[in-house]
Amino acid sequence: MRNPSILSATPSSSSATTPSAPLQPKGRVPARGGMVLFDACQIGVVLRAVLFVEVVVAVVTLFLAPTLSEWLLLAATVTGGALPATLLWLLIACALKKVLSRLPVQAQYAAGAFLGAVAGLYGCALLRLTGVVGGAPWLASALAGALFAGLMMAALVLRARGRTPAATTARLEELQSRIRPHFLFNTLNSAIALVREEPAKAEAMLEDLSELFRQALADPGESVTLADEIALAQRYLAIEQVRFGERLRIRWDIDPEANIARLPPLLLQPLVENAVKHGVEPSPEGAKLRIRTERRGSMVLIEVINSLPPLRWADQPLPRGHGIALDNVRDRLRLLHDMQAQFSAGMDQKSYRVRIAIPAET
Repeated sequence: MRNPSILSATPSSSSATTPSAPLQPKGRVPARGGMVLFDACQIGVVLRAVLFVEVVVAVVTLFLAPTLSEWLLLAATVTGGALPATLLWLLIACALKKVLSRLPVQAQYAAGAFLGAVAGLYGCALLRLTGVVGGAPWLASALAGALFAGLMMAALVLRARGRTPAATTARLEELQSRIRPHFLFNTLNSAIALVREEPAKAEAMLEDLSELFRQALADPGESVTLADEIALAQRYLAIEQVRFGERLRIRWDIDPEANIARLPPLLLQPLVENAVKHGVEPSPEGAKLRIRTERRGSMVLIEVINSLPPLRWADQPLPRGHGIALDNVRDRLRLLHDMQAQFSAGMDQKSYRVRIAIPAET
């Protein structure tokens, strides 16, 4: 046998398909003590920080301006100092995140608050130099900058902590759909039927099943490469190909330049499984399945497309899924790539198309 370790949860070191050690996703560096505060390099964090500051400025200036025109003028004036100060803090936090994240958590908070105070003084200096304000409130600006920095770091910590239970819940849901009893029994029955007539094909099927279980039961990292996900999907489809034969017609359009993009583990396989379940199984004629990847500049496009069974084969309306797998995929993409990830799914003429766009990280 090519790989005798069937249904082992620990990858063999000699296996050609052994996944590499999980890498940290972009913008996350482990801190001493396991807490990461400076994760300000993602566009979603920047947009939320700017929006938060603008909302606070708008609300505070309402207390100081009696009329709408005065409020608009005052809000614009304060924004001229608050917005550059916010962007400066984010820029410094992003540039120094690797250095600062090695510090203890308390030191990270202190450093972040100090940088916030410096950014507040910078914003006050801008207003002072432009002549917008007369007596510059240096102390108030420094304290306000430190306060905003503390709130931002607290929000980043809460977001980082929120990733763990959400990822765990998604993991449990995907395992429930991944190791379905009917899929396991069908695969084993097919392998038993092939043992005497085509032992090589039965061996290959069991090895593919072993790799699926190994990936599903191993401790997950935060991300894997697209190449790893494609390899796992190929093993799953190799099993289904034995079951369905010519009814399952697969087309792979893989762009090698897209293989370095990172995905949550076991993300592509449930999409492929859905395509087989809703496209191939209901139709005696089978269905076409296409998996396509393409790199477009700084983004990677992933598509899973399956043709739909003709209605004439259905004695009753075809069952529709609950969308749990799609929601799972969407949520996990947002956990890893935040606002940079794009996800869509729906009917496209006579086919069902799932489309994913993620950053092409190196």
